[in-house]
Amino acid sequence: MADDQTNASKLIDDRIIELGDWRGKTLSKVRAIIREADPDIVEEWKWVKATNPGTPVWSHNGGICTGETYKNVVKLTFFQGAALNDPSGLFNSSLGGKVRRAIDIKEDDQIDQDALKNLIRAAVVLNSDGKKPSA
Repeated sequence: MADDQTNASKLIDDRIIELGDWRGKTLSKVRAIIREADPDIVEEWKWVKATNPGTPVWSHNGGICTGETYKNVVKLTFFQGAALNDPSGLFNSSLGGKVRRAIDIKEDDQIDQDALKNLIRAAVVLNSDGKKPSA
């Protein structure tokens, strides 16, 4: 498992460098926030296919979120986002879904680090005990 983790972390490092613009910086920043929120988080690299080089995924007792990059946004999609309390209103995308919720971060957006850490920690709790976390 450690080798898979090391390989995934390197692939994420490579993706950040390959982007070489605000998206790479933003992905690097949210990655650091995620790791700070949960030092036991596992980095994975999933869904590699001919049309997609792969996607960073952070997990702890199940998937927490993905870190996708598009032309105009860095998108953090939370696997169980609809079950999470989001008092800071970070979720701004995929709001109509029954399970997932996402945060679209644009180039000049400021990231509310404390609110993001709280969402990560709440998702870990949800994965760990299967119960809806309290605020």
